[in-house]
Amino acid sequence: MPVFSYRATTIEGAIIEGVIEAADENSAIERLKNTGYIPLRIAAPRDDIRKRISLRSSRGDLLTFTTELSVLLGAGLPLDRSLNILVDISESREMKSVVQSILKSIREGKSFSDAVQKHQRIFPRLYVNMIRAGEAGGVLDVVLDKLNEFLESSKALKDHIISVMIYPAILIATSGLSIVVLLTYVLPKFSVIFAELGGALPVPTQILLAFSNALKTYWWVALAICVAGWIILKNYKRTDAGRYNWDRFKLKMMGDVIRKLETARFCRTLGTLLKSGVPLLQALHNAKDVINNRVIASAIDTVSAGAKEGKGIAAPLSGTNVFPPLALSMIKVGEETGQLDTMLLKVANTYEKSLNVAIKRFVSLLEPVMILTMGLIIAAIVISIMMAIFSIIELPF
Repeated sequence: MPVFSYRATTIEGAIIEGVIEAADENSAIERLKNTGYIPLRIAAPRDDIRKRISLRSSRGDLLTFTTELSVLLGAGLPLDRSLNILVDISESREMKSVVQSILKSIREGKSFSDAVQKHQRIFPRLYVNMIRAGEAGGVLDVVLDKLNEFLESSKALKDHIISVMIYPAILIATSGLSIVVLLTYVLPKFSVIFAELGGALPVPTQILLAFSNALKTYWWVALAICVAGWIILKNYKRTDAGRYNWDRFKLKMMGDVIRKLETARFCRTLGTLLKSGVPLLQALHNAKDVINNRVIASAIDTVSAGAKEGKGIAAPLSGTNVFPPLALSMIKVGEETGQLDTMLLKVANTYEKSLNVAIKRFVSLLEPVMILTMGLIIAAIVISIMMAIFSIIELPF
């Protein structure tokens, strides 16, 4: 039977760590609950070690904080006591300091939402607004549970995108390095031989040798141009017009993938907010903030205007022409049946699965294109060298 390591707390707030045998993770959680413990973390030992030695990010700390606080509040512990436990068990120094600051603010009489709002680098505006809605409705533990689901799904989606792009990135790096080595090291060796033997070299070889010599002599100029171009592009993207034009270009290049990604983000955020009791107009405003593409985000403004006029969101969304037809149909059904929040989450689940397929399809098309392009460049270099060799030894090519 598998062995799981766990970290739990008693009703009195004492922290307990150990291992437990169980058929699966859910069984381990039930066994701990039956013994009177409140489980905080359950993991196979090797996964637990991997988590400890891995680099931690603020997003990872936020997910851990939300998960553990949701468990403690769901077990019936008061907020200040739950936060006090989190101070003791937090592995991140930064997060420990943040939780201590939140606990101090609460003991001074401030609300939980006001306390977390002071740490905007860790807690985004969406998170703060959902906490405020949970406090107003007296369902903070339920809202934290929804936030936990939202953060986990967002993290899983981001991790999937990163994982499928690792191979193309490695392919570009290795191919580019191979071309640079050919031009700056291999080709100059042949140029010495060509110079000693004399004779007229083919035009392609002369062009390639000139490019190789220029790259070897003025590499710093090429590097400076690349760095300057990157800085100019980065500064241009910081402007409103630049960001909009860049997002419009990306939408043309990868329209299917970006539309599915933004649809999943928007629907999951809006559905989670509505299910947590946030009013529609405020939820739309917050959901717009999670959309990275400015072209799609600007279209949401018309949706907010339509919602203010009592048109709902299905009809205004249809007029933007940025969301897929299936998503619009499902949202319309959700409005008509009075289950908009539930239907939005179903749309998000549907398009997250569809997005995984779209990303795999995009990468499967990108890889052969990259291999073919790099292969043609390397083949052109090799053929130019061979043409020079054949011309020198006066063999027909």
